[in-house]
Amino acid sequence: MSARTKKIVAIVAGMLIAGVPMATLNYWLDGFVERQGQNEIDSAARRTIALVDYRVGLAVTALDDLAARGVASCRADHLDALRNANFSTGAIKEFSILAPNGRTLCSDLGTHPGERVVLATQGITARPDAVLELIRIGETSKFIRVRRAALTGENILAAVIPADLLVPRTNSRGGLMSVHARMVMRNGTFVSDVGPVSDTDSRLSSTRTSDLYGMTVETSVRRVAFATDYQDLQTLGFFFTGFLAVALFAVVILFPKREPDNPVAELERALEAGEFVPYYQPVVDITNGRVRGAEVLMRWRKPDGTVLAPASFIPLAESSGLILDMTRALMRSVRDEMGAAVAERPFLRIGFNLAARHFMNEEIVSDVREIFEGSPVRLSQIVLEVTERQSLDSLTSARRVIAALQGLGIKVAIDDIGAGHAGLSYMLKLGVDIIKIDKMFIDALDHENSSMTIIETLVDLARNMRMDIVAEGVENFEQVVALRERGIRSAQGYVFAPPLPGASFLELLAAIDPQSGPVSSGVDRSGGLIALGARASAA
Repeated sequence: MSARTKKIVAIVAGMLIAGVPMATLNYWLDGFVERQGQNEIDSAARRTIALVDYRVGLAVTALDDLAARGVASCRADHLDALRNANFSTGAIKEFSILAPNGRTLCSDLGTHPGERVVLATQGITARPDAVLELIRIGETSKFIRVRRAALTGENILAAVIPADLLVPRTNSRGGLMSVHARMVMRNGTFVSDVGPVSDTDSRLSSTRTSDLYGMTVETSVRRVAFATDYQDLQTLGFFFTGFLAVALFAVVILFPKREPDNPVAELERALEAGEFVPYYQPVVDITNGRVRGAEVLMRWRKPDGTVLAPASFIPLAESSGLILDMTRALMRSVRDEMGAAVAERPFLRIGFNLAARHFMNEEIVSDVREIFEGSPVRLSQIVLEVTERQSLDSLTSARRVIAALQGLGIKVAIDDIGAGHAGLSYMLKLGVDIIKIDKMFIDALDHENSSMTIIETLVDLARNMRMDIVAEGVENFEQVVALRERGIRSAQGYVFAPPLPGASFLELLAAIDPQSGPVSSGVDRSGGLIALGARASAA
């Protein structure tokens, strides 16, 4: 057979091969469209009910706390307690005190809150001492009000949540909702909705009800929205044979150069293969040398054993959006690897670095709760770090996410303080729990008086704002002494240990604290770290 004939046969064979999937394409697409649409609306319904349970749950918890503290009147100190509760609790518009007849006496906004019209009321099955109300403030604004009796007197504590905040405004990919979600109370009273309304006769729908609070959401989408995708795929199918024939012709005749590897695809492959692993840099109490926790740093361990530092792949992961999935995978690895050791040592805190993208919405709140709830690692042992080297698109959105994380008991830190975009304004606006002094100030301690002044200023600010402070990049004993003399207790850096793989960090913990509970001061069970602290003391 001649070379020309072989080429023609190859092209014809390609066309015949393409015809096999074409024969079944229409049949497969019908089921595919139906499944995709149903999955979309089921996911939207689950997300909506999860948001209801989370935000109403925060309100119930906050009211329980106020009741336990004896808040029950419009006294000035009780109003202060209401304001503090509002500041520290996510999406709640106001906390208020009601008379036994339901009239609003005062709120954290003042003593003349205005009229509230009750539209519907329903009980909370698991909480006979609390109820939910749909109320109207003004002409059109609707709110869900959570009520519970105060522990003293006859007045009632209440928390008010905007009804619109109980229905997600974005889909799971961060875009606008393409699904219509409609929420009602147990008796059918309309609460809120979002997304385009679908025709009753030509839609897919899904309904879910909150087991905790009795709210029901119905999600729906027009079939034609997915039919459009179907038509696009069908059109592509018609051209598939011709495309394959042309491609085979190009391979056989032209021998084009192979396209270079896609670096994002390589990251996706590595993530699927579990090649991104946690390393742990100990955070040390420099007053006694004891390990207080660790910052988790991601490493790429390739199949040939090569280990790559974050600088070689994190920027691409952040710009491509893969950092979200990589962070989830890293948290699961830490949970599984460190769960038992951390559970035995309740004083340990494990820190994870977050990207600016994590603070665009509250998805990180759901991720952390899903990954760590029910695990040996307590939520109170988790520290999430937002780096100041990346600019946050919206401080308001970031503050909302941080407040939601703190509501779970998680600590939030600002990393690289003083070296990034916003300086001290981040400390004032974000309401974090911990600040971490950037390495460049630590390095300059020996030869720049301004660095010492900055550090002393940060220590004073942190103390006044009741924040913890951690020094990063500590590399010699002189720096340890200088930091300790200025009131800093926690530090990390190569003077103590480099980032360690999981097995090595577990060995370090076992050497320092072989049993749960505090280690006696002066007993050298640290494998070198307590002895290091003693040497620094003598310096």
